[in-house]
Amino acid sequence: MIKTIGILELNSIAKGIEVTDAMLKVAQVEMYLTTPTCPGKYVALLYGDLSSVENAIKTGIRIGGEFVIEDLVIPHVEEQIFPAITGTTEIKDIKAVGVIESLSISSLIEAADACTKEANVCILEIRLGSGIGGKSYVTLTGDVSDVEAAVRSGVEAIRQTGNIVYFTVIPSPHENFKQLLL
Repeated sequence: MIKTIGILELNSIAKGIEVTDAMLKVAQVEMYLTTPTCPGKYVALLYGDLSSVENAIKTGIRIGGEFVIEDLVIPHVEEQIFPAITGTTEIKDIKAVGVIESLSISSLIEAADACTKEANVCILEIRLGSGIGGKSYVTLTGDVSDVEAAVRSGVEAIRQTGNIVYFTVIPSPHENFKQLLL
C-alpha cells in the first residue's frame, strides 16, 4: 500500500530527466510516473515513506531551480488515486458525476485526494497533462450530495494556487453519457 506520494512539475524536459535521476539517487523512493507532458513540461510522481519522499522532493526543488513549476507531498494518499491515473479503476455504476479541471498536475492530484477524503465518492479517472494542453482533470461519481461535497473540497484544496479552470457537478447524467464514462 502506497502511503506518501511526491510530485514535481518542471517546465524543462531535460531538467526533468536530470532531476528525476537525482531524486532516485538521494532517497529510497520508487518512481510511479516520470514523463514529458504538454506543453513541454515534465512531471515526476514518486512514492515511498514520508521522510524519503520529502528528501527526494527537496533535492528535486534544489536541482530543478528556476525550472520547477510546482511541487507537492501528500502523506496518507487515498488509495483510489493510482488506479485513476493509470485508467484501471473498476466502477460498475455511475450516479452523479463531478469534474474538476486544473492548470497543473500537482494541484489536480491534491484536489482528487481531497475529494476522496471528504465524501463517499469513487474516482473514475485522473487525466494528467498529456494531450490536453498541460491541463489536468478528475472525474468522480457518487450520490449527488457526496459529489457536491467532494467537488467543493477539491476546489478549495487548490483555489489558492490559482490553477482552477472549471468545475461542475452533473446530478443526473444521461444513460448514454454514463456508458461513455465507463
